[in-house]
Amino acid sequence: MIPMLLINACSSGHSDSDRSSSNKASMSSTESSMDMDRAGESFTERELVATDDSDHSNESSVEESESFADESAELKTDRMIIHTAHLQIQVKDFNKTQLNIENKVEKYGGYIVDSNVYKENDQQLSGHMTVRIPEKHFQTFLTDTEEEAAEVLARNVSGQDVTEQYVDLESRLKSKRAVEERLLAFMEEAKKTEDLLKISNDLATVQEDIEVIVGKMKYLENQSAYSTIEIAMHEDRVIVPGLDNKDLNTWEKTKKQLATSLNFLLTAGSGLIVFFIGNLPVILILLIVGAIVYIKIRNR
Repeated sequence: MIPMLLINACSSGHSDSDRSSSNKASMSSTESSMDMDRAGESFTERELVATDDSDHSNESSVEESESFADESAELKTDRMIIHTAHLQIQVKDFNKTQLNIENKVEKYGGYIVDSNVYKENDQQLSGHMTVRIPEKHFQTFLTDTEEEAAEVLARNVSGQDVTEQYVDLESRLKSKRAVEERLLAFMEEAKKTEDLLKISNDLATVQEDIEVIVGKMKYLENQSAYSTIEIAMHEDRVIVPGLDNKDLNTWEKTKKQLATSLNFLLTAGSGLIVFFIGNLPVILILLIVGAIVYIKIRNR
């Protein structure tokens, strides 16, 4: 009995040890698999973070490139150019051409600054016009005006880029606005009369500068929105005079000449009468002296 119990105990001990070893092995394998899973999860997380970072960097680079492209596009499209043109044309019919140009100015939404007309050689007309046309119709109006001419004698087109000047005025205006806001805040917080007077003087100076800057900006906006075109027109046509009986007036001219002759005679007679009557005393004295001299000479 005792040997059998010992054998059973040994077998049970070996089985327990085998079970414990198997349990340890399984636990170790489980832990190693969990460690591997954790390592895999950490690696994937790192990959995701790196991928997100790369995506964010790509998106930021794309956004920067798009913003740069938009800024460059704005700089290209928002240029402020002041266009000025001088045209010298020769026309066949001055009145007709002038009327057509005025209609074109009204059609394109422009306006006439001044218009002068004068005669040449008592028959031909010449004139000068200064018009302002919206910038988008500048080239079209020039083409239409040249089509109205019989010959284009001179054409001069110039442009002045004032974008940098306008941007500088904008930045100056922003800084002046900021100074104005600070001065207004200081004025609300000031309690002494001296401080209020000093701040009000500074505020008046800043506001005056703001008005000057705004005026310059409006001037540049107007000059760039409307182009100025000066047109000098010369009429070149042969005028054939026609026969007009009204220019003869034979009977009227005869009566006029007769009246002129009679007026001359009457004027001369009136002058003689006035001369003799007015100088009668002198004439009498001269006659007496002459008679005495004549008698003495005759007696001798």
